[in-house]
Amino acid sequence: MDLLTGEYKNTLDEKGRISFPSKLRSTIESTTLWVTQSLDHCLWLFTPEEWNSFKSKVMESASPFNAKNRLVLRHLIAPAQEVEFDKSGRLSIPQSLRDYAGLSKDCVILGIDKYVELWDADQFNAYNQANEQSLLEAAEELNAITF
Repeated sequence: MDLLTGEYKNTLDEKGRISFPSKLRSTIESTTLWVTQSLDHCLWLFTPEEWNSFKSKVMESASPFNAKNRLVLRHLIAPAQEVEFDKSGRLSIPQSLRDYAGLSKDCVILGIDKYVELWDADQFNAYNQANEQSLLEAAEELNAITF
């Protein structure tokens, strides 16, 4: 699988369907994606292979006997659903996940190598503005990277 990268703007229709960018779609061999809640009030979308890898790593690291681990499992693993591309290349996002991410009409789709984020456009802009200083600080910590 090629890298899933790029920023795209698409609209969610009244039935909760969103067109998946053709540049991203062309790198995916599957007819389905797994979608779940993220940690930043957006959605994470994974190919079935990446989802199985991610889910396995989370499950292997988490114990159901640890309260914090249960929180993570309930937030990331439990709400996950498999969604299928329709003939037009759209994904139907389940209502519960649309509600979590506050998805309205205008959305931002971000390809982040092995997964994709789906944001409400207004929430994405607010998140970026609120975290501008944190981004600069985080980038400073990557000072060992040279090119």
